[in-house]
Amino acid sequence: MAAALYYHPAAGKASLEAVAPSSPSLALRPSQSKVLCIGSSRWWMRRRREGKARASGISSRARARPVARPALFSPVAMEWQECTTELEVDVPCSVAYQCYSERESIPQWMPFISSVKVLEDKPDLSRWSLKYEVFGRNVEFSWLARNMTPTKNQKIHWRSLEGLPNRGAVRFFPKTPSSCRVQLTVAYEIPEILAPVGSALKPFMEGLLLKGLERFAAFAKERNSKIPQP
Repeated sequence: MAAALYYHPAAGKASLEAVAPSSPSLALRPSQSKVLCIGSSRWWMRRRREGKARASGISSRARARPVARPALFSPVAMEWQECTTELEVDVPCSVAYQCYSERESIPQWMPFISSVKVLEDKPDLSRWSLKYEVFGRNVEFSWLARNMTPTKNQKIHWRSLEGLPNRGAVRFFPKTPSSCRVQLTVAYEIPEILAPVGSALKPFMEGLLLKGLERFAAFAKERNSKIPQP
């Protein structure tokens, strides 16, 4: 016994019919259907298994093919600037170091720092506020900073933990027993609002830092004058 698979256009489906080898139904029926394949029942089952095996192999290869993944979003990093200035101060290193260690006093001499508040429960942390007019723009920023382990009478340095990204250091170099050189370095990420004037921002900031050191020199000298001399 053989089998024939017919597709019936009117019904929109295929049917498998058993026919005798000599049956006239093996002939094409153009008015009713199209013969898709003819063969024995055993041949038909074998072809089905082979077809499934091929489909499975294609599916496995498709799964094995690496899938392209979209790149993770990476924001463009803003530009950093580093400003350095220094000044000779007519006080010993120990006095200059002590004065600069008093962070809450810094607004008294640094023009653009409006406030510094040391956290009571974590004295190595402090909250800073900046308020100043920069090239006709009134800017305000704030940040939380951590003072790193200092080197007594030689170095104070810090970095921000949140808010305006910045870091910096103050170094003290002895000149004479009664004077020292103070070097101030501040690095910061240029705020987006000031990006259009970024090229002019560095000399502007270095001028402000120098002005701050000049005020600091006067502050430290006055403090030193009140210290009882041996």
